[in-house]
Amino acid sequence: MSIEKVKNYFKKFGLENRIIEFDTSSATVELAAAALHCQPERIAKSLSFLLKEKAIIIVTAGDVKIDNKKFKEIFETKAKMIEKDRVEELIGHKVGGVCPFAIKDGVDVYLDESLKRFETVFPACGSSNSAIEMTIKELEKYSKYKEWIDVTKIID
Repeated sequence: MSIEKVKNYFKKFGLENRIIEFDTSSATVELAAAALHCQPERIAKSLSFLLKEKAIIIVTAGDVKIDNKKFKEIFETKAKMIEKDRVEELIGHKVGGVCPFAIKDGVDVYLDESLKRFETVFPACGSSNSAIEMTIKELEKYSKYKEWIDVTKIID
């Protein structure tokens, strides 16, 4: 199970006890914000894309969406999200629990500039009913991110 992989990953750093598990779903930004009693924008959503045949994750704030023009400028291709039924196979977590921790080898993680507005954010932890509160520095460290990018715009 994905959450167990994430717990084992965080155990190496003594962080496994910081994972929050809910009795209800936190699979969407709105559900996670309700479960955590926080603003939706502080939910760090992990979006899965294919660049040719390479899987990547872009972690963004909860109140933004991918700006296709910015995405194409950075990655030189159209934004193509991974099909729902292939996410677990390519990333290592199911939709609703995708996070940048304990993912498959070779998956690059990018952090979007939209996250820098916050002291702490709440990414999922491999299941559709989990999260962890992290500072931006912790998110950088534990996600093993490749680089900061700017590929989003505020949702209208």
